Amino acid sequence: MNHLPIFLDVKGKRAAVVGGGGAAARRAETLLKAGARVTAFAPAPGEEFAELARHASFALLAHEPEEEDLAGVLVCIVATDDAATDARMHALAKAAGILTNVAAHPELCDFVLPSIVDRDPVTIAISTGGASPILARRLRAKLEAAIPSGYGRLADFVRAARSRIAVRLPDRVARRRFWERLLDGPVAELALAGDAARAEAGLIAELDRIATFGESGMGEVYLVGAGPGDPDLLTFRALRLMQQADVVLYDRLVDPAILDLVPRDAERVYVGKRPRNDAAAQGEISQMLVRFARQGKRVLRLKGGDPFVFGRGGEEIETLADQGVPFQVCPGITAAIGCSAYSGIPLTHRDHAQACIFVTAQGKDGPIARDWKALVRPGQTVAIYMGLGRIEETMSDFVAQGVDARTPAAIIDNGARPNQRVVVATVASLAKAARDEGLRGPTIIIVGSVVTLREKLNWNQTGPRPNAGTTRQE
Repeated sequence: MNHLPIFLDVKGKRAAVVGGGGAAARRAETLLKAGARVTAFAPAPGEEFAELARHASFALLAHEPEEEDLAGVLVCIVATDDAATDARMHALAKAAGILTNVAAHPELCDFVLPSIVDRDPVTIAISTGGASPILARRLRAKLEAAIPSGYGRLADFVRAARSRIAVRLPDRVARRRFWERLLDGPVAELALAGDAARAEAGLIAELDRIATFGESGMGEVYLVGAGPGDPDLLTFRALRLMQQADVVLYDRLVDPAILDLVPRDAERVYVGKRPRNDAAAQGEISQMLVRFARQGKRVLRLKGGDPFVFGRGGEEIETLADQGVPFQVCPGITAAIGCSAYSGIPLTHRDHAQACIFVTAQGKDGPIARDWKALVRPGQTVAIYMGLGRIEETMSDFVAQGVDARTPAAIIDNGARPNQRVVVATVASLAKAARDEGLRGPTIIIVGSVVTLREKLNWNQTGPRPNAGTTRQE
C-alpha cells in the first residue's frame, strides 16, 4: 500500500482550505459534511462558495493565511491552481505541524483525498495513491451502481439494534451467525427499503423464534426476473438477491452469463419445462421451492423476463402463500420490452401506436384461439409470447380473420443476447421467413407499423447487422 487508510474524525475540529476555485470549494464542502469547522482563505473566491457561505460552520476570509490564522487547525487543504502559491502555503502549514494536502501535487501531501461513495453513515473511500484520480472516479461509479442508497438506513437500523442483540445473544459466535443471517434476509431487505416498522417487527420475531426454537428455522424464496438475456439488464435488487442464494432453481430462458452471477457454492437445480407435461412440471417446481425453504435455505427462483408476465410466477408464490413460506418478488424486464428495444422496434410511437397488447400463443391447456382482427388494429402493437411453435397457424389465422396481409411483422430470436437474430417481414410472409432462417427460440413476435422503424432505429450494432442475412423484407 502507498498509504495507510484511515478515517479521520474532524467533527467540531478546525480545518483550513486555501484557494478560491471550484476544487477548493468542493474540498470545503466535503469537510463540512464530515462535521469540521472550515475556514476558507480566498482573495478572489468564485461563485462556488456562495452556497457554502450559508453554512453555520463555514467562514470565508479574503486573504491568504498567516501563521496565526492556522493556530489550532487539524488539517489544511491547498488548491490554488498556482504552483508557487501551493508550495508557499504548503510550507506554512507544515511549519505549523498541520496535516496537509495539496491538490495535484502528491509529493506535497501528507494524505490523499479519496473518491467517496457516501451512504451515510456507511462511507467507502477509493484511492489510487495519486496515480489516477479519473480511475478512482470510475471505480466509485461502479460501486455507486452496485451499492443501494438504502445501505445508510440499514446501518442506522443495525446500530440501533446492537445493544439489544448483545443482551439477547451473549454468546459471540451465536451473535455473529445471527447478524450474518439477518443481514442476508428479509429484515435487512425491509430496512433497505425504508420500512423501519416492519424491519423492527421482523427483528423481534427472529429473536423470539431463536429463543423458542433455537437456530434452525424457515428459509425464504426469492422470485427474481432475470430479464431477456443481457446481464446488464438485471436490476440492482435482483443482483443483490441472487448473491444471497443457497439454492437456485432456473429454467432454459436464463442466460448462462446471468447464472454465473449467483454464488459459486449455491446448489443449482435446472427446472426446464417438460414438453407436453407442463402442468405436472409446474406443480413439481412449486413443491421444490417449499421443500428447500423448509430446510432453512434461501431459495432463488430465477426466471427469464418478468415472473409476472407469462412467467407463472403467480402460480408459484400462490403455493408458497398457501404453505406459509416467506417470499419476495423482484420484477425483471419482460421479453417484449427488452427484445423490442434491442431490435430498434419501439412498442409505442406517437406516429404509429398509442397502445400495446401482450398476448401468449400458449395457454395452460395448449394453443389459444384469439380474435386477431380485434387485436391488430391501427394505432396498436401486438407482442406475442411463445409463438414460434405455431407461427404458421397464427399468421394464417391473422389473414383468415381479415387482418391486412401487408401488416408489418417481426420475430426476434434470442433477443438481447449476443446471438440475437431479427426477421422482418409481413403478416403473410413472416412464418416462411422465420422457418427459412431456422430460428429455434426463445422468440417474441411483434405485429404493427412500429416494425417499419427498425431500419432507422436499430442502435444495437454489436450483434448481427440488419440486411446481413438476419432481416428479411417481403
